[in-house]
Amino acid sequence: MTFAPQIQIPATYMRGGTSKGVFFNLEDLPEACKVAGPARDAMLLRVIGSPDPYKKQTDGMGGATSSTSKTVIVSKSSKSDHDVDYLFGQVSINKPFVDWSGNCGNLTAAVGSFAISNGLVDANRIPENGIATIRIWQKNIQKTIIAQVPVTNGEVQETGDFELDGVTFPAAEVQVEFISPVDSSDAMFPTGNLVDDLEVPGFGTFKVTMINAGIPTIFLNAKAIDYTAAELQADINGDKNALTMFETIRSYGALKMGLIDSIEEAASRQHTPKVAFVGQAKSYTSSSGKEINAGDIDLNVRALSMGLLHHAMMGTAAVAIGTAAVIPGTLVNLAAGGGVRKSATFGHPSGTLKVGAEAVKNKEDWVVNKVVMSRSARVLMKGSVYIPGNVQ
Repeated sequence: MTFAPQIQIPATYMRGGTSKGVFFNLEDLPEACKVAGPARDAMLLRVIGSPDPYKKQTDGMGGATSSTSKTVIVSKSSKSDHDVDYLFGQVSINKPFVDWSGNCGNLTAAVGSFAISNGLVDANRIPENGIATIRIWQKNIQKTIIAQVPVTNGEVQETGDFELDGVTFPAAEVQVEFISPVDSSDAMFPTGNLVDDLEVPGFGTFKVTMINAGIPTIFLNAKAIDYTAAELQADINGDKNALTMFETIRSYGALKMGLIDSIEEAASRQHTPKVAFVGQAKSYTSSSGKEINAGDIDLNVRALSMGLLHHAMMGTAAVAIGTAAVIPGTLVNLAAGGGVRKSATFGHPSGTLKVGAEAVKNKEDWVVNKVVMSRSARVLMKGSVYIPGNVQ
C-alpha cells in the first residue's frame, strides 16, 4: 500500500503572554487552507495533534492545555488603517473541531512581533530604534488592537527584564491596547443588567455579572460556590463535580447571553463564553511558590478555559475583568471594594496582573474606550511543521 508523503508548511512557534501557539503567514498555507473551511480546520487539527483521546497531543505541536492548543494566522491587513489581520483558532484537544468564536488576548502580544519579523508591516512604520506601533485587526471579533513592540537596530527586541506572572523567564515588555472591545451594535451587558439571577438546573440560582468585553464572560461570587477565589489548579481540575458545575453554569449563561439558541450548542462552543469567580483580596501562595499579599491586590479572580481552571489568566478575560472592575455595581467591582476606579490589580493562580480601563456612561449604557495591559512575547522556534499529505 502506498501512502502520501508528508508536506511541510512554514510556521513559527511563539509564546505570547502566558500562552503559546503555532503562527502562520496566510500566504504560506496550502492553497485550500488559505480560506476558512474544512481543509483549514483539518490542517490545524493535525498540526496541533488533535483530536487526541489520550488528551496529550503527543503527535502534534499542542501542549495538551487550553493555553498551548492554539493557532494563529496573520496576513497583511485588508483595511487601509491597519497593518495586519489576525485570526485565532482555539483547537480542541480531544474533539475534532477548531473554535473560531473568540480571540486570544495573550497571543495578541506576539502578533505584532511576528508581523514585523515576517515582513508583513511596511518598513516605514518600523523605527530603527524605539517602539513600533502595530495596528492589528482582530478578525474573530472584528476589533482593533494596538501592540507597542520594542525594536532595536531594526529588529524586534524580545529580551528584557519585564516579568510576567505565569511566565518563567523575563522578556521585553509589549503593551497591548484593546480598542473599544465591545461592538457598538452589541450590548456590553447582554441582559441590560449589571447583575442577574442565573438559574442553573441541578446546582441552584446564582448572582452573576455577564459581560461582553474582550470575550463574553460570566462572573459569579466565589462564596456562592464555596470557594474563595484563591484556589489553584489542583483545587479545581481534579474535582469532576466542580468541573461539571462550572460547565453547566457556562452553558446556561451562554443561553441567557444570547450566544447560543439551545443548551446543546454549548458543547460545540467551548472557547466562549468564559466563566470566572471573584472574591475579595485574600493572601495566598501562587503556583510558583510566590507569596501574594492581600494588600497588593484589589481582588482575586479565577477563570476557566476549555473546561479547566486556567493556570494564570486569559488575556481576553483580563479585558473583561478590567472593564467590569471599573463599572460600579458589577460583581467584579464590588469584590474590588466598589466605587469609581480606573484600574484593577487582581490575583490569579500564577500571581498578579494590573489592567487599566477607560469606561464612561453614555445615557443608560456603559461604553469602554480601551483596556490596556502589558505582556511579553518570544519566538521559540521557526521553520516548518509537517503533516501527512492526505489530511483533509
